[in-house]
Amino acid sequence: MTADHTRAGERRRQTDRSVAGIAEVARTAGVSMMTVSRVINDRPGVGDKTRERVRQVMKDLNFQPNTSARALKTGKASAVGIICLATTLYGPAVTLFGVEQAARAAGYAVNVISLNTITRATLEQAMAQLSQVPVAVVVIISPLSSSAESLRDLPGKLPTLAVWAPTDVGMSVAAVDHQHAAAAVTQHLLGLGHRTVHHVSGPAGWTGTEQRIEGWRTALEAAGRPVPPPIEGDWTARSGFEAGLRLLDQPDVTAVFAANDQMALGVLRAARVRRVEVPGQLSIVGYDDGPDSAYYSPPLTTVRQDFALIGERALWLALAKIGHSTPPTVDTLVEPELIVRETTAPPPATLR
Repeated sequence: MTADHTRAGERRRQTDRSVAGIAEVARTAGVSMMTVSRVINDRPGVGDKTRERVRQVMKDLNFQPNTSARALKTGKASAVGIICLATTLYGPAVTLFGVEQAARAAGYAVNVISLNTITRATLEQAMAQLSQVPVAVVVIISPLSSSAESLRDLPGKLPTLAVWAPTDVGMSVAAVDHQHAAAAVTQHLLGLGHRTVHHVSGPAGWTGTEQRIEGWRTALEAAGRPVPPPIEGDWTARSGFEAGLRLLDQPDVTAVFAANDQMALGVLRAARVRRVEVPGQLSIVGYDDGPDSAYYSPPLTTVRQDFALIGERALWLALAKIGHSTPPTVDTLVEPELIVRETTAPPPATLR
């Protein structure tokens, strides 16, 4: 054993929280807790030398990633509670999967409560249910800006983290910078020579809808370009198709930014119905980079969000709160990335 490992063992605190063991391994090995969990579960994304170093530290510290054994020893909570909106939409569903996988990787059982509506009453009932398990932390996946009042000052003493929630709810929030990403989309299209960019937004009441509209509008205003009224969709391809038909009734529309890939798919279909060439006559950008986006015809320019990584990082942020009475924070989980494919190009010369 090295001197560093010896000192680390001497510093090791006896704790009744399983995440502390992983945190100690991570600190000693000089890696993140996510890296430790990937080594524990033999997942890809870790180099051979790093993997071997983490395994050696685990051995030196006598770390045993076994939740059941730890729970029997400590008698303390060994579960993570997840409260989420009941939806099959790609983003929230994959984020839930990411939280679940990360929790199990950390050695926690998972208790999921899906709510048809997120209200004060349903949240309080869900929190009361989870307090009976008991759970170590609660992750609330709430993409609705309309849930702000319901989330604010929830009763109970469980450490709680909200994903995608408004930032003024009195608890820690894990966020994604949709505003910056939407501005990048708009700037990309303006940089190609489009006079302005039209927007098919998500439905009202969603945090991501509001942030994308703000980023798109701010970029147009900063460039001194006209700001057309956004057309509201509902995240479905059908709503994107209907919005696309409306937009293509205007002969000067050359660029459309849709707030998710499914609505962008609908706009693509509307262009085909109207015999408008993409990207020769119309450029289209989506958002999310779902698994099918690279296989649209033509392949879709879009904004990549790694939803599984969002869920994984949210779980680690929540676990980091155990045993710490810190004030609420707002943490950016990932930086969305513009992925340029084949649905964007300069506009026709006559419309520049």
